[in-house]
Formats: sequence, structure tokens, C-alpha cells
Amino acid sequence: MTSSEFHAGGSALILRHRPFFRFWVGQLCSVSAFQMLSVAIGWQLYELTHRALDLGLVGLAEFLPVLVLALPAGHVADRFRRRTVLAICYAVEALICVAFLAGSLTGILDPTLVYGLAAVLGTARAFASPAASALMPSLVERAVFGRAVAWNSSVFHAASIAGPALGGLLYGFGAGAAYASCAALFMLGATMAGSLPPPSAPAGTPSEAREESKLTSVFAGLSYIWRDKAILGTISLDLFAVLLGGATALLPIYARDILDTGPAGLGLLRAAPALGALAVALFLARRPLRRHTGVTMYIGVVIFGLGTCVFALSENFLVSAAALLVLGAADMVSVFVRSSLVQLRTPDAMRGRVSAVNSIFIGASNQLGEFESGVTAAWFGVVPAALIGGIGTLAVVGLWLFLFPDLRRVDRLDEES
Repeated sequence: MTSSEFHAGGSALILRHRPFFRFWVGQLCSVSAFQMLSVAIGWQLYELTHRALDLGLVGLAEFLPVLVLALPAGHVADRFRRRTVLAICYAVEALICVAFLAGSLTGILDPTLVYGLAAVLGTARAFASPAASALMPSLVERAVFGRAVAWNSSVFHAASIAGPALGGLLYGFGAGAAYASCAALFMLGATMAGSLPPPSAPAGTPSEAREESKLTSVFAGLSYIWRDKAILGTISLDLFAVLLGGATALLPIYARDILDTGPAGLGLLRAAPALGALAVALFLARRPLRRHTGVTMYIGVVIFGLGTCVFALSENFLVSAAALLVLGAADMVSVFVRSSLVQLRTPDAMRGRVSAVNSIFIGASNQLGEFESGVTAAWFGVVPAALIGGIGTLAVVGLWLFLFPDLRRVDRLDEES
């Protein structure tokens, strides 16, 4: 598929490119399953304990394996077949869903077992994330990679809309229905990943392959990011913005105790940020950012922080959903810039390890952010915790403008290499 063909056919043509389409379907299934699983776990655990801290501990249990294993996982993604690694990880996640199903049906599921399964889930995701990120650039041409990033992000956010809503709906029929559906979707994702064609050439040269046998190779991605201040700035800004401003872990409490809604309402609240992000992703798939990319990212993070503050103070379901919609749209701008810069400025032989470091930042912002939300909610209360997070995000933007001028000066993504 040539660049001219892609631009002539628009975003619909990328779905007719079979390898990318299979990858796209696999991502759709796995992300949908994970979002459904998150709703089911959050609601079931809060029903068991009624403690905000327990919701945060689930995020911590998922994040710790990412922190410990992400760098070795990036090394694995650059040494072994990425499609095989990805398929194995999705199959393991399916087995975790089966374990949740069995625990629910037998009545043995308790917080300790939930944390243990969440840790195994985090382990699988630690290896899946760099493999998937490093695999995607080999499926499309560099000239149209920006649109591919937007399309792939639209998959994530479409799944983040349908997944929570479907998870909440299925949970209404019982936890078993939700967990069984998650297992089926993860297995379909594993099938799609395993069916991808092998790469045309190894990820690295023979000398690079010899280097990968050394311990220093595991840390090469970290060194690469430290030297590239634009990449370091974008992933660290996204890290602290979502770490402080993300209120995902608190949604079960907002849904049940503040907004007075049930599992279906929780699913809608979790879907709202993804709906806003999907709208922006589809727009960027057709009209990628042309100029002033770094400044645009900063503006997006400011809007994300303001949206978090509005959500924190709202006691109306529609206002809360609208605030989540806006902050999700703003966050998509940050996701687009981060994903594009990381992939376009990184050689193929290094993408697995650089993507692994990126996954640590993403995991810290999401799972560790859930732990932070749970702890601050236990200390200060739910509403103050969410409000403090939004204000903290705005403060981070001001600090990063001073610390990372290289990110502010990033202009055209199509010139990055």
C-alpha cells in the first residue's frame, strides 16, 4: 500500500490492509475485554469491602509487575517474534478471566485473591504493551504512521466506550456473565495476534543481536529516552497529568454514593472519557496535527485538568458525564502526540525497549494513579481527592513548560525521525 493510495482512500483503506486490520481487530477485542474486566472487578470489590483504598490497591497490584518487568519485556519484544509474545499474553489474560469466573461461581473470591489475579494480569500486560507498540510500525508505512496511530487510538477509545457499558450491563446478569465474555474476547484477540504475518526482517542487525545478550541492552530504551528530551517531556507530562488528574478508581464511589446510580451508570461514566477521545481520534485520523504539536499537547493537558476539577465538584450525573467526555477528548491529544513521537523518533531495533519504558510511564499514570486516588480519597475524602488531582495537573503543566522547552518547540510530526 503506497502513501498516495492511503491518502486517496482515506481512513477506510487502512482497514482493507489485512495485516493492520487483523492487528486492529485483536486490539479491539483485548481492550474491550480489559475495560469490561475493570468494571466487573471494581464493582464486585467495592460490594465486598466498601473501602476506597481497596480500589486503589487493585491499581497498585496491576502496576507493580509493569514496574518490575517492563524493561525485560521490552528486551523480549526486540528479541522474539512480537506477534507470538502478544498472542501468549492475551491467552494468559483469558485464563485470568476464567479464574475470576470460577472464584465468583464458587464464592471463594475475596480481596486477597482479587489482588493476586490483578498482579498476574499486570504481568501479562507488561509483556503485551511493548510487543504491540513495537509491532504496529511494521504494518504500515512511515509516511502514514500518524494516521495509523490515530486509527489505533480510535480502537482503544471505541473499546473503552463499548467495554465499560457492556461490562456494566452484563454484570447486571451476574459477575459470571461479565467474566465469561471477557475470556472469550481475550481469546479472539490472541487468535488475531497469532495470525499476523512474520516480519520481513529481524528487528536488529547481527551486531545489535549480539548486544541484546548483554544486561545493558535491557536498559538501552531508558538511556535513549533520557537523551531525547522531547520524548522524555511528552511521556513524563502525560504520566503526571493522568497520575494526578485521573479519577478512574473513584468512579465506583461516585456512581454508587454521590451520583446514586448502579453498575450500568458506572459503565456509562467509564465510557464517557473514551467517547470524547474517540471523537478526537477519528478527527485526527482524517486530519492529523500539522503545526505547533508541542504547544497543542500542553493546551490539551490544561483542558484535562480543568475537566477533572469540574467532575470532582459535580453532583449531577449529566454534568459529571460531560466533564469526563471533555477530559477524555483533551487526553487524546496527549496520547496522539506521545505515541507519534515515541514511534517516529525511535529506530525499529529499539522500539520494543523504548516502548517498554513508555509502558512504565503509562502504567504509572493509570494503575499507580488509581492507587494514588484511593489513598488520597481515604485520607481527605472522595471529592477533595479528585479536586486536588485536577489542580495538581494544572501545576504540572506550568512546571513542564519550564523544564522541557524541546517539547514546546516540536512543530510538525511528519518531520520527526
